Amino acid sequence: MSFTRADFDQYMVPNYSPAAFVPVRGEGSRVWDQEGREYIDFGGGIAVNSLGHCHPALVKALTEQGNKLWHLSNVFTNEPALALAKKLIEHTFAERVFFCNSGAEANEAALKLARRASIEQFGENKHKVLAALNSFHGRTFFTVCVGGQSKYSDGFGPRPAGIEHFEYNNLDSLKALIDDDTACVIVEPIQGEGGVTPATQAFLQGVRELCDQHNAILIFDEVQSGNGRSGSLYAYQDFGVTPDILSTAKGLGGGFPVGAMLTTEKLAKHLAVGTHGTTYGGNPLACAVAGAVLDVITDPAVLAGVKAKAERIRSRLLAISAKYPVFQEVRGMGLLIGAELNDRYKGRARDVLALATQEGAMILMAGPDVLRFAPSLVMPDADIDEGLNRFEKAIAKLVA
Repeated sequence: MSFTRADFDQYMVPNYSPAAFVPVRGEGSRVWDQEGREYIDFGGGIAVNSLGHCHPALVKALTEQGNKLWHLSNVFTNEPALALAKKLIEHTFAERVFFCNSGAEANEAALKLARRASIEQFGENKHKVLAALNSFHGRTFFTVCVGGQSKYSDGFGPRPAGIEHFEYNNLDSLKALIDDDTACVIVEPIQGEGGVTPATQAFLQGVRELCDQHNAILIFDEVQSGNGRSGSLYAYQDFGVTPDILSTAKGLGGGFPVGAMLTTEKLAKHLAVGTHGTTYGGNPLACAVAGAVLDVITDPAVLAGVKAKAERIRSRLLAISAKYPVFQEVRGMGLLIGAELNDRYKGRARDVLALATQEGAMILMAGPDVLRFAPSLVMPDADIDEGLNRFEKAIAKLVA
């Protein structure tokens, strides 16, 4: 039985507005729809398909685990979860890991841990959460309220207390808010949904120092910036600034739903038995796939390739903009790249997405003015070049 885009409107809650075509198959950085039409994928499922579609190592891991053990619940532990936790600890600052299913859940766990640890150590008043304006930390009610974009949190009733917002990359703005009642500061090393804006070195260093001064816990949300996307396993490693808690998801499973909160032994002890939980977190299928993802992306050659491919895309986007002046700025870090439309084309990112689709290229938005590229970390150079040829045709149509 074949379904169409019209069936979405008949069966699904209308909180999404998907494209007119329906993808049915993917391989590497290419996707085919029901009509057999091919697209080159620069979106990666919003920075999720870190190794493209149907990567052989991931298919193998999923198939092998699928023939062994699917689910247990956390009344028991399992080998793939332990193996994945060990790998994450070996490659990061972390000493303890909590598994969940998504970035929102990883941030929910991070924020709950930060508040609980702060309250248990310093008393009930130490509960304040500070986050950046224009940030994005997930879609649970707590995380949308922490995320500094009111369009996602308005209309759902009273918000949780104790959340305040500072300007991203503005240390003075944070200094004006942080005090001894601050439990934690949560920040993205690269704001993804907020327009693909990297933090400055001085800003992240200053945030770390302010947290230390006020006994506040520093959380890095690396849901979008992590898992090799910056050219290091996690972007904090590029900056040389270490958080107390890190949230990760998206690219960790390469397309299979999985998230994790990484932290220190000292903080982890505050989530004692029964204080937090999840039904599916640490699922053997998810952890087996994520383990295979980590094995590939921690290869130094893959991480070096990320930086080379990022430069290939950025230089071509700048060349396109020199020919058709549409971009105000091309920015980002590694293979998380934002091309901001200039004043003449402001608000038209969605139009560009539609034109690109017509030409057989899949890209993303990060707000109405920014085009976002978050492709596979192992995207072949030939696909990059062909995809950007198609993208250039879309830009030529926009200008015309």
